[in-house]
Amino acid sequence: MMYEMTNSMLVKTLENLSQMLDKASHYAESKKFEMEVLMQSRLAPDQFPLVRQIQIACDTAKFGASRLTGKEVKAHEDNEKTLGDVKSRIASVVEILKSMKPADYAEAATRKVTTPRWNGEHMIGLDFAHHHVVPNFYFHVTTAYAILRHNGVEIGKKDYLGALPMKK
Repeated sequence: MMYEMTNSMLVKTLENLSQMLDKASHYAESKKFEMEVLMQSRLAPDQFPLVRQIQIACDTAKFGASRLTGKEVKAHEDNEKTLGDVKSRIASVVEILKSMKPADYAEAATRKVTTPRWNGEHMIGLDFAHHHVVPNFYFHVTTAYAILRHNGVEIGKKDYLGALPMKK
């Protein structure tokens, strides 16, 4: 359950985000401006720009999975500036997540989870997934989506949701 609720959805959404960035690149080319303009765009002056939203979404996914499974992952340097940089980061996080298997999540729901910012406090894994990983991840992906839409990139709900597991 924890694997399906977290890992598989994080992978799918990161892959959808990468595809939205491809559309953003085509949009920038068609309008004859540098993609880096979009990478530094934000919805409000006190909000992180697109590139930072993507970095945080990636970190939430990989560190969330790491804390739920007990598997160590390496930190990224947060030095991405270009489309290629952020797409590489997304791809590397997807690779990390795909290397994890359902069995890795066997103890995730009851695992004691903490972060350095929590000053010694902790959550159990199920609460961590429900109250931190999933909402924080989708907050930053949604904000990235909104920044792209706000700047005229032609993406919609189908781009955000991606393929649905329809049955006949």
